[in-house]
Amino acid sequence: MDAWPRCGGALPRLFFVLGLAWCTQGRADVPSSSAPVSKEKGVGSLVKLPPPKQTGRVSIEEALARRRSVREFDDVALGDAEHGQLLWAAQGITHRTMGLRTTPSAGALYPLEVYLVTKEGVFHYEPRAHQLRKTMSTDVRKALADAALRQESVGYAPSILILAGVYERTAKKYGSARAERYVHLEAGHAAQNVLLQAIALDLAAVPIGAFQDDDVRQVLGLPRTHKPLYLVPVGRPTR
Repeated sequence: MDAWPRCGGALPRLFFVLGLAWCTQGRADVPSSSAPVSKEKGVGSLVKLPPPKQTGRVSIEEALARRRSVREFDDVALGDAEHGQLLWAAQGITHRTMGLRTTPSAGALYPLEVYLVTKEGVFHYEPRAHQLRKTMSTDVRKALADAALRQESVGYAPSILILAGVYERTAKKYGSARAERYVHLEAGHAAQNVLLQAIALDLAAVPIGAFQDDDVRQVLGLPRTHKPLYLVPVGRPTR
């Protein structure tokens, strides 16, 4: 007997919406949620992100060829699905049992922490659950731009991904001197993943390393052990 509900079959009116959602799950031609992260949720609240897609219309070769550093963006918020895909590219889980991620990591210690800044506030990405936890409810983009030597792309981008490193995780195995190199290499891997994923989503991005570390940490309210390494403003390019 076929599993209920059957796509295209007659569904009771009360279950029509649920049946439609079941039938469209996983179809590449059905767009994911485009709603931005909610401004109504307070600090500590969770935003469950749509499952990341692992197939797309853009080849890795095309993404490499089209990648450019873009600093001007339309004033249009990105949606949860776009945020989720970008965050997954940076540090998403690719092997649930072993906990492996999208970027190579020395000793699989994963010292990176990823934050998302939008006009709705600051969010911390939790890879295992593929979700965001809100850490601040204010728009800190202007302050973040000031901390980044007043670079306008940071202040005007609808979203900024921040890659922060926790050196202690890697130092426990490799020592402090080597840990710094490994963490920086890993941040580069993650940033390139984000840049290429942006192209695949018809978005644009720019990697930024010029900023005052302590000022960025203060603006974002980062823990003392989370050292900011990269800012990646992302948005729809101005045509």
